[in-house]
Amino acid sequence: MTPSRTDAATQNALRACAQEATRAIGLTEGPVHVEMRFNDEGAFIIELAARTMGGLCPRIIRFAGDHSLEEVVLRHACGMELPDLTPQPGASGVMMLPIPKRGVLREVRGVEKALAVDGIEDVSISVRAGQEVVPLPEGSRYLGFIFAHAETPAAAETALRKAHALLEFEIE
Repeated sequence: MTPSRTDAATQNALRACAQEATRAIGLTEGPVHVEMRFNDEGAFIIELAARTMGGLCPRIIRFAGDHSLEEVVLRHACGMELPDLTPQPGASGVMMLPIPKRGVLREVRGVEKALAVDGIEDVSISVRAGQEVVPLPEGSRYLGFIFAHAETPAAAETALRKAHALLEFEIE
């Protein structure tokens, strides 16, 4: 979700941990991808890499003038002037569709219904019928992605959850 629904204190703790980790490995410029967990003991790094988000997820990051995250990263790398980095109005979110069980994907139903949910921009199924699917952590991919844009983070999250509930995955 962007912007985050997480409270400011938690966001600050996560940001401080990420900054400390990037400094520790000497990463001072360019994109950084950080996956973290936060609990009563604080912030913990799961993954840190000199790259942007992977897969289709960057589609949710849009700046004023409809500039993409990839465009901003490439402009920065080439020493070009950066566009206005003000986020587009509203909130955006992406749901990575989890694989519910191991097997062979036979069919996905409900995509049209999911696309009809207010706020849903796209449903992208990345596994084709007939392909084997393996749930995380043994597996290495998702069934696909749902993308939403709404006025608030709560509305975008609600749209994602409603759309996901409409999808049916037949796995043998």
